Order: sequence, then C-alpha cells, then structure tokens
Amino acid sequence: MKKIPLLLVLCLLILSKTYAQNDQPVIEANASRMIIPLDQQWHFHFLFDSRRDHQQIVDLPHIWDAQDALDGKMNYLRTTGIYEKTFFAGNSLEGKRIFLYFYGANSVAYVFLNNKLAGKHDGGYTAFCIEITGYLKLNAENTIRVEVSNAYNPDVAPLRGDFNVYGGLHRPVSLIITQPDCISPADYASAGVFLIQKKVTGQSANVEVKTVLSIQEPRKNLSVRTTVFDSTNKIVLTGTMKVNEPDSMTRQEIIIHHPHLWNGVADPYMYSAKVELLRNDQVIDEVTQPLGLRYFRVSADSGFFLNGKYLDLHGFGFHEDKAGIASAYRQADYDTDVALIRGMGANALRFTHYPHGNPMYDLCDKYGIVVWTEIPFVGGFTDDKPFKSHLRNMLVEMIRQHYNHPAIMFWGLENEIHVDGDDPVPFIKELDSIAHGEDNTRPTTIATDIQLPALNQVSDLIAYNRYFGWYGGKLADLASWADKTHAEKPGKPFALSEYGAGASIYQHAEKPESVTPSGKFHPEEWQTKFHEQSWAILKVRPYIWAKFIWCLTDFGSAIRNEGFSRGINDKGLITYDRKVKKDAYYFYKANWNPAPIIYITERRFTERKNPVTSIKVYTNLGKAELFVNGISMGVKKTDDLKRVIWDNVQLQPGVNKILVKAKSGNKDYTDHCEWILNKS
Repeated sequence: MKKIPLLLVLCLLILSKTYAQNDQPVIEANASRMIIPLDQQWHFHFLFDSRRDHQQIVDLPHIWDAQDALDGKMNYLRTTGIYEKTFFAGNSLEGKRIFLYFYGANSVAYVFLNNKLAGKHDGGYTAFCIEITGYLKLNAENTIRVEVSNAYNPDVAPLRGDFNVYGGLHRPVSLIITQPDCISPADYASAGVFLIQKKVTGQSANVEVKTVLSIQEPRKNLSVRTTVFDSTNKIVLTGTMKVNEPDSMTRQEIIIHHPHLWNGVADPYMYSAKVELLRNDQVIDEVTQPLGLRYFRVSADSGFFLNGKYLDLHGFGFHEDKAGIASAYRQADYDTDVALIRGMGANALRFTHYPHGNPMYDLCDKYGIVVWTEIPFVGGFTDDKPFKSHLRNMLVEMIRQHYNHPAIMFWGLENEIHVDGDDPVPFIKELDSIAHGEDNTRPTTIATDIQLPALNQVSDLIAYNRYFGWYGGKLADLASWADKTHAEKPGKPFALSEYGAGASIYQHAEKPESVTPSGKFHPEEWQTKFHEQSWAILKVRPYIWAKFIWCLTDFGSAIRNEGFSRGINDKGLITYDRKVKKDAYYFYKANWNPAPIIYITERRFTERKNPVTSIKVYTNLGKAELFVNGISMGVKKTDDLKRVIWDNVQLQPGVNKILVKAKSGNKDYTDHCEWILNKS
C-alpha cells in the first residue's frame, strides 16, 4: 500500500499547471492505490451558528468541547458540528474508484459530497469507509460536508458513562484511490486482508490469508499474491493463487517454518504480509499488514500463557483523553502515553471503553504489549432494534479493522451492564456468537461489577471491576474475594479488570486511615496505600489472568465533582496533562520495571507539622541509605514490595533536606527532596 503525501501530490500538480483556482487541493491519480491525508484546512462551524465570520479553519483531528466538559456539569456541548472541505478532482481520476475513509467521527456522522448524501455512520470509535466515485465531478471542484453529532442518542452506544463523549472528527480522514478492481477498503472499513493464525507453534505457523475483493470487471486473468517479509524486509515466502468466477474472496494457506514468535515485551518480533491483486501479472492493488506469530491460552488455575510460558499480565485501563486536546490525539500523543506505560513496566492494556485509535494498536504490536479491546457497550442497555443493530455493527467493525494486530488477544463485549431494566443477557450472548463467528482465534470477555451467573457465564473469560478500600469494604477484602471467586467458579478464568483509588497531587495526609470517594479530599497518600496493599495481594495470585489498574491517567468526566478538580476522574497514576507521575506510578515502576529506580515518596507533601515521621523510598536496587540534613539514617534492605522505610525520623524546624542513595554495580543512584517543618 502506497501512502502518497498530499504535499507531494500538490507539488507535482503545480508543476503540471493543473492546480485549481482558489488554492484548493488538487487530487490526481498516479499509482495503483493512493492514500491521501485530508487532515488540513477544514472549515468548521456549529449547526446552530452558520454565520461566516463565526467559522473556524481547523486541522484534524479536532473536537469542540475539550474545555466546557471539564466544568463538572452534564450540560457540556453535545450538539452538531459541520466540517467542510473543497478539493479539485483532476481528469486522471476517470476510471478510478474513490473512497473517503474516516478513522473516527463522534458519534453520528452524515457525509455529503456536492450536497448529495453519500453515507451515514453510527458510532464514534470505529472507522468507516464510503465510496464517493459516483458523486465525484471530474475536472471540477468538489465539496465534502460532514455533519457530526455527539448529542445523546438512545440508539447509539455509549448511552452514558464515567467519561465524556467528545464531539467532532476526532481522528484523521483520508482519500483512497484505487483501480476498478481492488482489495476492498469498504469491508467494514477493514484492510480487506485477514491473516488468520490457524495453528502456531515454535516449529511452524499455519496462516490462512483471506482477501476480500471488490471486482467490477470480468475476473479474467486475476490473481492474488501474498509475500511475507521478516523484520529486515527480507522475503520469507511468496505464494500466488488465481481468482475464479464468481469469487469475491480468496483464501490462501501459507506455512512459515521455524517462525520467530511475537513474545510480548521480551521480544515483539514482527513479520509483515503484502497482498497484491494482479491482472495479467501486473499489480493493480496492494495492501500490507502486520504479522506477529504467537499462541496463547488462559487457565482458570494458572493464569495466562504466551507461547507456552506463564506471563503475569499487568497494566492499565485508560481513556484517550488528555488535557487541552481531549480525544483529538495525534501521533505524538500516542507516543507519549506509550512511553509512560513502558516506563512503568506494564505488559498489558485494556482499551476502555471503546476501540482506540490505530496508532495505539501499532505501538502495542511494536513494543509487545498485550491488548484487550472492547466496544462502547457501557452505560446501559435498551432492547431496541436500532441500538442493538448499531452495537452489532460496532463489534464487527472493531474485529475486522483490528484483526491483524498480534497484540490483541481479547475481545471485550461490555462493561458494567446491569440487569435492572431490559434483560441484556440474550443480546450479550448474541454478541459473543458474532465475535466467535468473526474470529475463533481469540477469546471473548466482559468486565462486570456484579455477580450474576446468567451474565457471567456468557463469554469465554470473565473479569471484575472491584474497588475494595475505595467504594466500600476494606483493602484486605480483595484477598478473600479473589480466593472465594476462584473457589466458586472452577474452570472459569477471571481477571481484575479495574481496581484503583483517586488522588490529587495537591492534597496530602500523613498516614490516612480512610477517604470519602465522593468528597473533596483525595490525598495522594491514600492512593499509594491502596495500591501497595492491593498489589501485595495480586502478585501472589497467578490464577487471576490479568490485573488492570484503573487507570493510567486522570481523565475528563463531567459527572465528577470530587477531589481537588471538578470534571475530573482522578484515579490516574499520572495527571491529566501527563506532567506529574503520582507516587503510585513509581511504586509499580519499582515492582514491574527492572531498570534501576530510586524514588522518595510524599515529595509533594512539603509542609509538615509532626517533627517525628517516617520516610519511605521505592527502589529495586536491593537496599538504600537515607540522609536527612546530611546525617545518615542508616542503610536498609527493600521489602517484598520494593520499599525501604525509615521510622522515627526526626525533622528540624524549617527546611529539611532529604537524600537517598543506592548503588548498582559501579553506578550510584540518588533522589532528593525538601520538607518544611512548621509546628504552628
């Protein structure tokens, strides 16, 4: 697949003097398949205000309610926005097929070309592809108009939730140009190529290459060629098969001997597969997809196994939501989040509560992070035909669009759907059946906060959202609950899909005993205590097949008015702007990441009133020495949670300089901070 930068296309066209009037982009065809980004210079206005002087020029991705949704009120801007863009279609497009590819429009989108409705899509977190060939005017200007609404819609999930439904074209848009015969880009906006790993071992990998074709001319002399490349782009194998009447799909079996397996963060080895459509042995279309070969299983008693070896899956759930941009992520934003995830040592992620943007899947493939991805079936259920139809479609879109990512190992069907109105169980069973029909190589799972046998037996796996020590109960209750659940459900693997506690970096308390979740005081120290005690329980229970912290970062939630900030769910281990890592982040970093670390906790709790205190340090270096105002407090060894604690430390009035040292080989590691003792 060739990605032709729009700038390059424009430069070539300027030289050939085919640039249109009014400086509009010019689209010409000069390859078998071109993908042209259409992210720049869109005219935007709200439906309720079409005054020309109120229009904005925006680049995609774009959302319109990043700020007002943070007021802690439910009446943030959920309305309809209009995006318009004009381009010039050159004569070289004659005989070509033209598609508009939207990576995400939240939540309902109507797409017009030259004032004619070309297509509609329901759902804000999966891509959609619309063929516009029949609407296009050649040697003329063409105007794309997209009406996007994030207004509450009882027919479109999510119905509600503890996160904001930001409105807009919050993911990129591209133009795809193909020959009349092509590998279909319109098969639920998938790649049109599915690499089905039928059987993988350390000795061989049997892969079925399924290719969906869109053929408009006679199938005479058509063939499909598959070429597999290793990570250095050397050819591993090539195979060709003919396309016969009336085929619209081909299935080709390939075998890779002695494969280099995709082995998680330890060795995320990637092949790639290029599938070409040929007529008379000439390439007329091609698509390249990632190929990471692996096999895995989940045991109710022993947990998760990747390529035959136990792997303790631990990581986060998280939202695509960042201060200032909300869900309008660009590549740099994905890179930032993944760097934070890898820095902590996580090896698994739950993409909540919807499919995330394509770059996130690519990065997880690249770095070996195991993924659970799910549809936005959260916030309630209605036994309504349009609602169910749209969810079915979202599930098929998610699976087909992301099928080839080796990082994905679990398809999520729902989150915290309760049986307090219309019974959702029959429909969830239907979703489970659809998922297995689309992909029988990956298990299904749900995330629930209730114990209901009829619901909890639907999917292959089960996972629970549990907040002992935050939403009721005691921190220690996690252990008894886990053991009881394991004993009562023999043969049913279960995970902890959410656990966590809120924290503000501006609020502190020395040795807090309890916190009110709905209150205004969320001291950082309680979150730290919560995670220390929770991980002590989880780390010794391998039968829990995955442990997902809720959550990676603070995120926007208009229903929240608690802790230090309105409109923010503060359970993240990193602040909403990604600038501050809370103490609990470093706790997990010391426990999960083997890279040397030493970190003094409670460093933001600078104003002290007690002259005698404890100082706690996280380190994976085995032991550390503490200095207070230049005086050694002694060397201590770490405990099982990578902590070193010095009790009964005497502070002096005024500024106290805290320094901790440790050594790894010949290298010294230090950390320092200052506390101020004020007895008044």
